[in-house]
Amino acid sequence: MSAQLREQILAACKQLETTGLNRGTSGNVSCREDDHFLITPSGVPVDEITPSRIVTLNFDGKVIGVGKPSSEWQFHADILRARPEINAVVHTHAPHATALACLREDLPPFHYMIAIAGGDSVRCAPYALFGTDTLSHHAVEALRDRKACLLANHGMITLGRDLDEAMSIAIELESLCQQYLIARQVGNPTLLSEEEMQAVIERFKSYGKHATETTRP
Repeated sequence: MSAQLREQILAACKQLETTGLNRGTSGNVSCREDDHFLITPSGVPVDEITPSRIVTLNFDGKVIGVGKPSSEWQFHADILRARPEINAVVHTHAPHATALACLREDLPPFHYMIAIAGGDSVRCAPYALFGTDTLSHHAVEALRDRKACLLANHGMITLGRDLDEAMSIAIELESLCQQYLIARQVGNPTLLSEEEMQAVIERFKSYGKHATETTRP
């Protein structure tokens, strides 16, 4: 399974690059495997990452084998430890999500697809220095009962039962942030009510897999 997961992580990194959700060495991807997880290496451009350069860690941050993991390995470890139903974590510096994160605002229910993240908003975690315990704590809290959050002055995190779901949510969240920022340029978007969003969340349950695809229901 490890070889297959390595290929999937590499493919996800390439997709993030080609879709513009990441550039250069920004962002990182991880996947759970049994009692450890695999994560992208630190400071390596996508076109230089190979399956063998993806790093294996236990949940205490100890490298299994060789390699230097992403500097953000800690929030990956803490999220996967706190959320046993989650098997993949995607972190990007996507431009529109990051722009909203720099305003330190939650993404409110201006569109029903907000429910793809599991609730009626996407929370923005408070700012903290990258690679720190504080940032990890803020991220875990912002992701409570959610599959996505923004990181103030930093970027976004998305989660999934597998890498396909985490990637789909990342792509959708960037699109939603773009739409919201466009709407904000011409006025204040009318937000859906709590009752309207709860109806959407219930409807999403019956869509199953389709609720996490980039094709909207």
